[in-house]
Amino acid sequence: MHELGIVFYIIRDVKEVAEQNGVSHVSKVVMNIGEVSTVVPEYLTDCWRWAADKEELLKGCELEVIVTDAVTVCNTCGKEYPTVEHGKNCPFCGSADTVLLRGNEVEIKEIEVN
Repeated sequence: MHELGIVFYIIRDVKEVAEQNGVSHVSKVVMNIGEVSTVVPEYLTDCWRWAADKEELLKGCELEVIVTDAVTVCNTCGKEYPTVEHGKNCPFCGSADTVLLRGNEVEIKEIEVN
């Protein structure tokens, strides 16, 4: 389960931003998690609850996860398609010359303070 390690990085980054901005308590952190990022949102939120409550800055802080759909573009025909449904081969022309556009991200979108 690598989600706990990811949570430690999120906490580190949130603490750094809070310190830079003179924030004493964070009420919510919103994450963008890509559907092919290998991060399991439920595991992430479970790990978050355990780890965040150990930090005074984050006690009771909510973690909201927004799952970003994976989208691939075909370099042959230029069309975009849902990655999970079709994989690497373009459903329009059959080419395997494709690139993942989005859906692999693990990023902090927002930090809410009170």
